[in-house]
Amino acid sequence: MKKLEEYIEKATTNIREDRAATKTLLMNLLKFMQISDERHKEVGLIAAKYLETLQRSNEQLVKIAALVSRKETSATGLSDDDRKDLFDIINNNKDQIEEE
Repeated sequence: MKKLEEYIEKATTNIREDRAATKTLLMNLLKFMQISDERHKEVGLIAAKYLETLQRSNEQLVKIAALVSRKETSATGLSDDDRKDLFDIINNNKDQIEEE
């Protein structure tokens, strides 16, 4: 169980760091786009990607919250689906870090 808590903490930390970096990039991009419509056309797709990243991190946080909730209400441990969800969250964070 200690290992699971470490994974959850690491995943949560990665999500927070990714969100902070993405928010900074998005805010800078929004300032850049406000100058002209041409700039909006030029970088609008990039802004959409940043928003998708934020949405994915929201989904990951919801999954982690569900895992923690299930863990607290169940004395039998994590189900196979819970383990798979946690593994997916960790892998998604790893993939996002490697892309940056």
